[in-house]
Amino acid sequence: CVIPPNSFALARTVEYFRIPANVLTICLGKSTYARCGIIVNVTPFEPEWEGYVTLEISNTTPLPAKIYSNEGIAQVLFFEGDAPCDVTYAQKKGKYQGQQTIVLPKL
Repeated sequence: CVIPPNSFALARTVEYFRIPANVLTICLGKSTYARCGIIVNVTPFEPEWEGYVTLEISNTTPLPAKIYSNEGIAQVLFFEGDAPCDVTYAQKKGKYQGQQTIVLPKL
């Protein structure tokens, strides 16, 4: 995928996530890409969120940037709590629950 200068693209993860009720995750871009001006938006996956993740990948450079599938552009940090959260994403009926494809913003 070629991302134009000072622009962004949406992508979908290869992995399907099912986050337990006592876990919060944070998705971060990887350093190698950041050093090239390619930034992945930092985003949490709330307890009991489920689906493929839609990632926003920004090209902050004045040149086109080429990215490749299956390169490992982001990493997910998992934080386990001592107890389930009081109100989970599933209980709130979150608007991005169960997404299968790239999902545009739902405002």
